Amino acid sequence: MRFLLALNLTVLALLAGLTGSRAQAPAAADVTLRRVAAPVPGVPLSPAVERALAGLPEGVRVGLLVRDLETGQVLEARGAGVPLIPASTVKLVTAASVLVDRGGADGWWSTDLTRPAAGGSRASAPHLTLRGGADPTLRVAGGPNSLRALAKQAFARGLREVGEVRLDETRLSARGWQDLVLGVPMTPLRLAEWQDASPASAAEARARAGAALIAELRRAGVRVASDTVGTAPAFSPYIPPPRRDARGKWLPPDPLIPAERRPEQGVASVRSAPPSGVLAATLRPSDNLLSEELLATLAVRPGMGGTLHSALRRERAVLRRLQVDLRGVHLADGSGLSRENRLTPRALVDLLDVMHDLPYRVGGAQAELPAGTYRARRNVFAEALPQAGTGGDKDGRGGTLALRLGGSGLDVRAKTGTLPGVSALAGYVTGRSGHTLAFAVLMNGPEDSPILTLRAVQDEVVRVVAGAH
Repeated sequence: MRFLLALNLTVLALLAGLTGSRAQAPAAADVTLRRVAAPVPGVPLSPAVERALAGLPEGVRVGLLVRDLETGQVLEARGAGVPLIPASTVKLVTAASVLVDRGGADGWWSTDLTRPAAGGSRASAPHLTLRGGADPTLRVAGGPNSLRALAKQAFARGLREVGEVRLDETRLSARGWQDLVLGVPMTPLRLAEWQDASPASAAEARARAGAALIAELRRAGVRVASDTVGTAPAFSPYIPPPRRDARGKWLPPDPLIPAERRPEQGVASVRSAPPSGVLAATLRPSDNLLSEELLATLAVRPGMGGTLHSALRRERAVLRRLQVDLRGVHLADGSGLSRENRLTPRALVDLLDVMHDLPYRVGGAQAELPAGTYRARRNVFAEALPQAGTGGDKDGRGGTLALRLGGSGLDVRAKTGTLPGVSALAGYVTGRSGHTLAFAVLMNGPEDSPILTLRAVQDEVVRVVAGAH
């Protein structure tokens, strides 16, 4: 499938190369793609791929699609539109949706400290409120995107005394994430140090985040009177009371907002690094918690309710804008742990296709065509994927593909997926033609299906496809 951006990709790429840092938090990219040509009708599998699939155990269903991203030609297909359990290849959907939602390679999340507009003085405030957008990379200390950096900013701006610390929990509803298989509450303020010991409840998350902020404020030289961590009330806009003149005639509303009803004022603010780092940290080792945290960022929008359902609804809207064929697709989480998820090979290859073409480049690289970006390893999405055959630990560049396809000489960047009876592989491989091929292989069978056998068949399919095309 070939796509064009509503604005010419080349123009967008040139603009991307000239764009500097942004002054405001990035909104979701208003990217709309339109299909240039109808999908190529299904093609039969080549004999070599048929032979590779013959090694599958009985009872295993297969969906497979391979597309040449330079010509748009479908090279291999079987059950491309059949919905199957995708396991962790769902993380491709999560990562792509977040990357687009952040506005591309230069996007970021922000976290702020605010104080009341009324009460106190420059040196003192009745309370400070920590407000976040569910940034999964915020840390207690160790870098500019941290609670320590916020505390230092507050001190530098003259703040010396605070009554209490509050957390704004209105942007995500922890109860709205109870259906996650992972069993971890999603909260709008999370700390990267929690990866190995995540809070078991929203109350624990509030207590730990608040205590960490109080400690950092005191460390910076700001006295905090109370150790109790409060919660910020939901914001309600001020509506001026009606008024009349002496003759009873209605007057315009008073434009003056009482100080106690004004929005809180900013004291400090930090922002994350671009999303490429956290996407790689998620996709390469297939980190389930980070995947769900990334999905949660999609729900942090006014009026969305901050629930799992609203995040999935927004994710689906992003996919629809990208013109991914959503027939048969059902999304239940961000990690792929849920067996309720359903993806088709067609949907995955559509997504891989468009993420190959979007001008999201590592390090603000100069404008170039998508194929050149991919080959030069500057495509943010592709470079976050595991790289086959690197050897070593799964936390390295190879991720979950480090020990697969070793010695093949193939350039394979792809996402794995595994559940009992489920194995999947979807990503990119460079064919003998020199073209980049997008592929998806989904396998569903009995829960006691030998996963290593399924993986071996997938690897053989990739070898055969790359050698034939």
